[in-house]
Amino acid sequence: MVDPHVHLRDWNDSNKETIYHGLKVAYDCGINEVFDMPNTNPPLISREAILDRLSLANEAIMRLNKKDISYHIYAGLTKDPKQITQVVSAYNELFPLVIGLKLFAGHSTGGMGIISDEDQQLVFNTLVKENYKGVLTIHCEKESLLDNSKFNKKDLSTQSIARAKIAEVESIKDIINLAKTSKFEGTIHVAHLSTKEGLEIIECEKAKENTFKLSCAVTAHHALLTKLDANEKSFAKMNPPLRDEEDRLALFNALLNGGVDFIESDHAPHTLEDKRKGASGVPGFSGTLLLIKALIDNGISKSRIKDLMGRNVYKTFDLDPDGVNFNIKSVPKLKEISLLAAKEYPYDAFISLR
Repeated sequence: MVDPHVHLRDWNDSNKETIYHGLKVAYDCGINEVFDMPNTNPPLISREAILDRLSLANEAIMRLNKKDISYHIYAGLTKDPKQITQVVSAYNELFPLVIGLKLFAGHSTGGMGIISDEDQQLVFNTLVKENYKGVLTIHCEKESLLDNSKFNKKDLSTQSIARAKIAEVESIKDIINLAKTSKFEGTIHVAHLSTKEGLEIIECEKAKENTFKLSCAVTAHHALLTKLDANEKSFAKMNPPLRDEEDRLALFNALLNGGVDFIESDHAPHTLEDKRKGASGVPGFSGTLLLIKALIDNGISKSRIKDLMGRNVYKTFDLDPDGVNFNIKSVPKLKEISLLAAKEYPYDAFISLR
């Protein structure tokens, strides 16, 4: 199976996660292919950093001695046109090892946000100038609508107020508008969708004829949990945050009926110390297995599961969908293996479902 959104940390954050450990846990969950995000420390914003990261991953795969593991990375974007040109060149040279480009429309872990309308427009214009037609994955949260002063460390559910639904919704609208005005010809992928309204906007836009393609994905935490699950026991704080039951149910149903293109874990571990200080992000591989089980329990077809866990990922990223390696665990084992994966990390965001 494929997990197209992971943060395998390593380097200066190896106390949180390493490529070796993350790939091992993923593999034990039946996930043999991952797309690693660029907000590493240091970030993946240069050809040199990209090559160093790929070399490190290759060493980890050799240590694991699993020939069917496949590792890809995103290149991160900044507001520097020269840097954008450089990573587009790296993408053209190294695809599919470099699987796509990532834009943070709001600040999150790693401080890579490109937050002003002008800078986001510059990114799109430069990508069009460079004839980039690959996948541009967006973290959609509008910075001007975020208010961290509303977050209370004693009540993690307040993250949903500090980073309110409207921030995601308006950011999605902004990105679609920028893609239209710049005549972008690649694929816009909205990562970790968390709101019903955002889903409705994307579904509506998909029905239109545009120069660009549009896709979206949902995580297990947004499809299975609500803000009521965000507490000191689970440390279920992430960006975007957990939402209301109405949003959760809309996303879950969209996974069943086809409104969402695929599942991504947004696996993003932290140390317990960092979580106590308010860090955003949770380990996600165990949650993906719980989500697969919940979907099966609700009557999803095997074909749809394969779409969500690989085929649609490959289609979105212009890879051969017949090349996906599926190793979906039997239903009775999903919960058991999920628990084993959760125990690899110091906290469990899905503890309310155990």
